[in-house]
Amino acid sequence: METRKDGRTEEQIRHITIARNISRYAIGSTVIEMGETKVLSCITVEDKVPPFLQGTGAGWITAEYGMLPASTPQRNLRTNSQSGRSQEIRRMIGRSLRAAVNLKNIGERTIIVDCDVIQADGGTRTASINGAFCALVDALVQMKKRNLIMLPVLKEYIGAISVGIVNGKMYIDLNYSEDSMAQVDFNVVMNSKNEFIEIQGSAEGKSFKHNELERLLALAEKGIQQIISTEREFLKNELQILSGY
Repeated sequence: METRKDGRTEEQIRHITIARNISRYAIGSTVIEMGETKVLSCITVEDKVPPFLQGTGAGWITAEYGMLPASTPQRNLRTNSQSGRSQEIRRMIGRSLRAAVNLKNIGERTIIVDCDVIQADGGTRTASINGAFCALVDALVQMKKRNLIMLPVLKEYIGAISVGIVNGKMYIDLNYSEDSMAQVDFNVVMNSKNEFIEIQGSAEGKSFKHNELERLLALAEKGIQQIISTEREFLKNELQILSGY
């Protein structure tokens, strides 16, 4: 198996570290590092829901996403949070997190997750989902302590990873140099039942076959299982509280 420039094998994800309680004012906050990619996630709760949920008793989870100006070698404009790419990513984060939570049991509240990329080296959207999930769990624990939610509130663990084809070879958890050269690029979100939540994929200069798609998804599943295992260890006390068992 070929060794990549950063020393990983083709099927090896980057090292993950997670720090919590980063922000004094957020009800839950984390910084996740996946290799050289670093993302800050902060949680805020509002006692209101979008109009289509008013009177239903159900809550909502939504996300914002942006890249800090110095997160890349060339300075990003702060207005890029309104770009088409950022809107696409924040919707993906929101959908992923909603799949993990019983929205009926958080009441008519909106949980807002702000994901800010501190340093980008590929995989910022998947790192955002993983870090945001951990911050969300911490926030839900605090809400439980304040008697704001009912149990069980957490349905599943979730994890996200990128996979792609670079120069004819399949890789997992692409860094920027690999992603920039990828002929096929996928972002995959799954839960702890090995069910898919979201698959985003496209070809850039090279189409892909059905069997290649299957192999990429199998590679993503293997990596996501490792991510969820990391989350289980990091959040074992909190997840036990929120399961309601």
